Amino acid sequence: MFKKTALIINPCFIGESVSELRGGAMDKKEALNKIAEEIRKCKKCDLWKNRKNAVPGEGNPDAEIMFVGEAPGFNEDLQGRPFVGVAGKLLTSLIMDKLGLERRQVFITNVVKCRPPNNRDPKQEEIEVCSPYLDEQVRIIKPKIIVTLGRHSTIYFLKKLGINVSGVSQVRGKVFRGKLNDTKVIIIPTYHPAAALYNPRLRGILEKDFELIKTILEEIKRDEKLFEIKQIRLDEFFT
Repeated sequence: MFKKTALIINPCFIGESVSELRGGAMDKKEALNKIAEEIRKCKKCDLWKNRKNAVPGEGNPDAEIMFVGEAPGFNEDLQGRPFVGVAGKLLTSLIMDKLGLERRQVFITNVVKCRPPNNRDPKQEEIEVCSPYLDEQVRIIKPKIIVTLGRHSTIYFLKKLGINVSGVSQVRGKVFRGKLNDTKVIIIPTYHPAAALYNPRLRGILEKDFELIKTILEEIKRDEKLFEIKQIRLDEFFT
């Protein structure tokens, strides 16, 4: 069985904003803006030295679905917004075409908020110092579903549920239920949209995963008891 673990926020990474947020002094939008301000001036790791813009994330403070990638790329660094390059266009089209939602209705962010040099993978120490911002965003938004886009995001969130994986392929197309701090959440891993651009074979798989996301969201709206399930296989929905 899957182990439940609590998401722990380390106040030293968020600064004074954490006590303010937890004290209920701000609404969700204000709270997320406060975290974004902290991220834009963050110097906790060396990634700040080469960034043009930090990329806190954007979207609906009350989003039912939260998409989490690994780190900003070239275009994201230029604009200070997540998923605005070619991979972002694919993500946006999947959100609209497969989920029937506008991009502004979901929340999109990354585990690491600054672009690693040459788009390399984020280092573990970079994830460790940056991820508390993500943790706090999850705590504020309280999404019903977190869609992990790619390896680093998938490993990060599943580890919090006591599930150790090395990549996406072994867990995509499955649904994991858990509790992050005080938030019940369903986690659905899938490939990063960029992977489907490099390997067109993955496009169909990515589309099926988004069909699963829509199915799960519709089920949640009909019956909140869906949070009690442990795991759902993709083939239960597409056979």
